[in-house]
Amino acid sequence: MKQYLSLIQSILDHGSWQENRTGIRTLSLPGAALRFDLQQGFPAVTTKKLAFKSAVGELVGFMRGARSAADFRALGCKVWDQNANENANWLANPYREGPDDLGPVYGVQWRRWPAYKLLPLANDAQIRDALGRGYAQVAQLDENGAPHVLLYKAVDQLRQCLDTIHSNPQDRRILFHGWNWAQIEEMALPPCHLLYQFLPNATTREISLCLYIRSNDVGLGTPFNLTEGAALLHLVGRLTGYTPRWFSYFIGDAHIYENHLPMLREQLTREPYEAPRLVLSDRIPDYAVTGRYEPQWLEQVEPTDFALEGYQHHPALTAPMAV
Repeated sequence: MKQYLSLIQSILDHGSWQENRTGIRTLSLPGAALRFDLQQGFPAVTTKKLAFKSAVGELVGFMRGARSAADFRALGCKVWDQNANENANWLANPYREGPDDLGPVYGVQWRRWPAYKLLPLANDAQIRDALGRGYAQVAQLDENGAPHVLLYKAVDQLRQCLDTIHSNPQDRRILFHGWNWAQIEEMALPPCHLLYQFLPNATTREISLCLYIRSNDVGLGTPFNLTEGAALLHLVGRLTGYTPRWFSYFIGDAHIYENHLPMLREQLTREPYEAPRLVLSDRIPDYAVTGRYEPQWLEQVEPTDFALEGYQHHPALTAPMAV
């Protein structure tokens, strides 16, 4: 994890102080990138203890389309509790549906992106095409003085990615994202990690992932997001018969909260250990072995299906999360 420490040092050396919505200023650096060869190990931070169980619990919640902090807690992840129940702006938001509700965050967009089409009633070809793609008519209305039909379907972006990896790995459009402008105001927190692109290589049977994060809390968020992205790539590789290879991690606004500086400066004094290895449970079917495509495992995995082997780390360090 020397790359992670190098990023911290770069922010300390070249970052500038900025104010933000949390009231805790940040030392921020625009544009940063990390790149890991997953065949050389798993990108788990070793200069402090990684909250691995919490991170994979959050990932499982995302894959299940969770929108409640209670669902994340049941999976061993409590990081959403404050955003759900202590964020004053969210508590006053008319879209909040009661205690623990988060709105249509991350996993809702991953698995049930709300898609609409408003088509002229007279255009039979367009309507037939939409119906053939799984849309259903939900209303008829006038638009600019002409009759139109409104159609809707929930798009499972993550499942579509797996299906495309399986059926058309040469496709360069295998991606999903969470930045839904139509629902940003309905979320407790707009997505930070918002664009995932899978890049399978049918010749080498390797698969890589590019992840773009608009805003990253380097002290607390980066270790979590690295874990989740790399674990997701391992799972997708298992279900489609590919070996995980390159994990490229891009950050728009890489920042350190002022009250995280002692934690990160302490990590800079520590020598990283060798990277551990991620082990997936044998109960998750391996397409390379069985030849059976079983994408339903996206919903069936449990946090206990992920484990780190050979994980050495320095003592735990804590810092408060800015909300």
